[in-house]
Amino acid sequence: MNQTRIPILDLKPQYESIKDEIHIAVNNVLESGQFIMGPDVKLFEQEVSNYLGVKHAIAVNSGTDALVIGLRALGIGLGDEVITTPFSFFATAESISNVGAKPIFVDIDPQTFNINPELIEASITPQTKAIMPVHLYGNPAAMAKILAIASKHNLKIIEDCAQSFGAKYCSTCCQNDCPEEIRSAISAKHTGTIGNVGAYSFFPSKNLGAYGDGGLIVTNNDQTAEIARMLRVHGAKKKYHNELLGYNSRLDTIQAAILRVKLKHIDSWNQKRRKVAQLYNQLLIDTQEIITPTLAGGHVFHQYTIRVLDGKRDQLKQHLADQSISSMIYYPTPQDKLPVYQGQYPDYPVSNKLGSEVLSLPIWPELRTDTIKYIVEQIKHYYING
Repeated sequence: MNQTRIPILDLKPQYESIKDEIHIAVNNVLESGQFIMGPDVKLFEQEVSNYLGVKHAIAVNSGTDALVIGLRALGIGLGDEVITTPFSFFATAESISNVGAKPIFVDIDPQTFNINPELIEASITPQTKAIMPVHLYGNPAAMAKILAIASKHNLKIIEDCAQSFGAKYCSTCCQNDCPEEIRSAISAKHTGTIGNVGAYSFFPSKNLGAYGDGGLIVTNNDQTAEIARMLRVHGAKKKYHNELLGYNSRLDTIQAAILRVKLKHIDSWNQKRRKVAQLYNQLLIDTQEIITPTLAGGHVFHQYTIRVLDGKRDQLKQHLADQSISSMIYYPTPQDKLPVYQGQYPDYPVSNKLGSEVLSLPIWPELRTDTIKYIVEQIKHYYING
């Protein structure tokens, strides 16, 4: 197959499919002259609230801001501890540190890449105030077990949904020994709507991506929502009456208008991502040197991430690059091993191991079947001739 370079993500086909809608939406904002907190922001918040089935949706400037403001809206601050996963992008731990709290890392489940709920209780101390699960790669964390732990110890939950917009919790997202009454209560709920606060990113590469930065905070608690709305506009309920030290974290009206267009298509795009993942799994089923991701019911596959065994991840990545196939490592260095936290934490063996094994292959909703087959052929070629 004569193949041009295959990127890790190609946003052009998506844009081509909706460009007329996008142009109309953007032009309407340009003609209105209302670029900051214009009508489309409020409309997007209403529409995304209805989509997620949550009472309050507060649009902000980025996914990182959503985490920081979400934590502060829950009253998390100096001297508190927040339990989270070491295996995530730095924004997860960074947000905790930036509100004055301390991230407490708990190792991950090698099958889901998410925080292992069986290890959480051992890390709870009198300073623990919250748990921040990350729905990594679009795969819902074991929220029934996490909810049970949080309820038992009177802890808040803030869900990091940067990679999981549209994902839903389902019975296959948690082992059968989850508390049945909790599992039933949250079944089919969107990630982000299960805990006290959900935080989303609309970075362009996300399943629901803007054409710039953007983020969202969701909650069913009126007081939490009120504080979050104040914090995003310099800590004020009304102009020039600042009650809190807040932020300038407003979603631009143009980005809200773009997201309103895209929100109508998100379920279709996520379904197509799942089909891409399913085909990858089918084609790689006989490649024993690779562990493919589980097709959990609510997974929306922000990334399609395999585990490459026997220390050959980097060689396989280079082989794919030589064949003009892009791949990415999310994440080579767990958060606890980053320079900013160096020496402050013990080893987390599963996280460390997966950091040397994970490799994300190209995925987007319009990825062609023949391209997927070519990628898998090149993977198999490496093992036959490498």
